[in-house]
Amino acid sequence: MNHLVKLPRLASRAFSSSARQLKNKVPESQKIFQEDNGLPVHIKGGTGDVLLYRATMTLTIAGTCYSLYWLLIASFPQKKE
Repeated sequence: MNHLVKLPRLASRAFSSSARQLKNKVPESQKIFQEDNGLPVHIKGGTGDVLLYRATMTLTIAGTCYSLYWLLIASFPQKKE
């Protein structure tokens, strides 16, 4: 029963305005993405973005080729033996 008495006090601490303030990182990101350095926007984020882009393109191309392969296989009639 004691934990029920402490609950309102804990809840008010969790939502109080005296909690630590987080630094706004949006202006820093805006500077990186808005600078004119000739890079496309999907690569400006760094190495992680480049790897994510390449992985996405690889999976997309592989999936398209796989789908076309099975479409080609399905388009030919089956041999009856």
